Amino acid sequence: MVGVSGCAGIVSGSPEQVVKERAQARWDALVKGDVKTAYGYLSPGTRAVTTLKTYETSVSKGFWKSANVGKVECRNTDNCEVSGTIRYTFQGQEISTPFRETWIKSESEWWYVPR
Repeated sequence: MVGVSGCAGIVSGSPEQVVKERAQARWDALVKGDVKTAYGYLSPGTRAVTTLKTYETSVSKGFWKSANVGKVECRNTDNCEVSGTIRYTFQGQEISTPFRETWIKSESEWWYVPR
């Protein structure tokens, strides 16, 4: 299992602030092609069934050009929905598209849960 040092530090603030920072950090890692760091933001349950190698094969390095986490809505104390916009190049054209993702609180930290 890959450690999550550097991305699991204690951050004070509202759940929305904490999740927004972590979600943006995960997207920043993906944009940079740093799959190992992005993997560290996956929930413990996801990492238990998805190896880093498997995750690396599912990620298209260099695909995303930028990402902006816009809004975080927490339904309760341990579940938040994140929305934002990603930009990528497809067939020579730059495209912006919205995204939505789920984050959960587990083991006193917020984690991304892929759908």
